[in-house]
Amino acid sequence: MDEKTEELRDIFIDVTDEDTVTESQEDTRGSLADADRENVDERIEGVIESMRERYEFDTDLSTEQLCELVERFYDGDSDAEIARALDESRTSVVRARLDVHLVRDRDTDAPFEFDAFRRALADDPSTAELAERFDVSESTVRRYRRVVDAENESRQANDRYRDEFDSVLADADLSERITEDVQQDGLEDATEGMETDVSF
Repeated sequence: MDEKTEELRDIFIDVTDEDTVTESQEDTRGSLADADRENVDERIEGVIESMRERYEFDTDLSTEQLCELVERFYDGDSDAEIARALDESRTSVVRARLDVHLVRDRDTDAPFEFDAFRRALADDPSTAELAERFDVSESTVRRYRRVVDAENESRQANDRYRDEFDSVLADADLSERITEDVQQDGLEDATEGMETDVSF
């Protein structure tokens, strides 16, 4: 710690009567207050449980795992990163993500014309028929069929569940930014006018 930093630390301790200035610097996932974090988790869990009642999920991930998946998706984590965090396969994560209507742009990057594939599904052809028609494997057909099913379910629900996730996590982001602003303002208030007492 250099001399300037040490003097600022001493000022902070004098003004706040705290013994440490490093507590808020801990690297924890998210910086929401415990009450806010619990509220966010409960709201996401509520959305997921509502979806479970309406749809048949393709995976057996727990509600807790799905909550973490949703939050990490909104944090910008890749499917591989989410898979590592949940100790699940990437395939399971993708299927679970589609279960809760979280479709990535690249999910529609198919080795064929995706809109034509979507239109072809309207007649409910077999997987084998689609594989032959689009000259791909049956596993590829199943993969992109799941994407279309997720999009259709979301559209039929007027994107309700995705909108609810957006709302919950937008509120959480706002709360987090407000908390950070209050902490910063508090530090500035605590040190305001003290510069004149410090000789650098």
